[in-house]
Amino acid sequence: MADDAQERAKGLMFVEEMPAMKGMLFIYERPQPASFWMRNTLIPLDMLFLDETGTVTHIHENATPQDETPIPGGDAVLSVLEVNGGMAERLGIDEGSVLRHPDLPQDVAAWPCGVE
Repeated sequence: MADDAQERAKGLMFVEEMPAMKGMLFIYERPQPASFWMRNTLIPLDMLFLDETGTVTHIHENATPQDETPIPGGDAVLSVLEVNGGMAERLGIDEGSVLRHPDLPQDVAAWPCGVE
């Protein structure tokens, strides 16, 4: 989870491997323009950009490790999920898919996340 500026700045830098069903969720305080890069990131990643309803609005697949080219995600990004490169396709996630997570707003979500 990366929900403050320091954690978002570090992200998955220097991670040498990540289990298949793991990732990092970046959450902003409010929807905003978001752009990422792969500086010091050692593994290829899929970046799923989500709006305030948890809907995937853009996917950047297999971002190249160490590449400093900006990867824009859109103008109203509330969160970004980074997973291993190719994982979005393997799981059938595409633009329009909806993510649920207890730390994302539930009042505007397409359907609430049941947390017990």
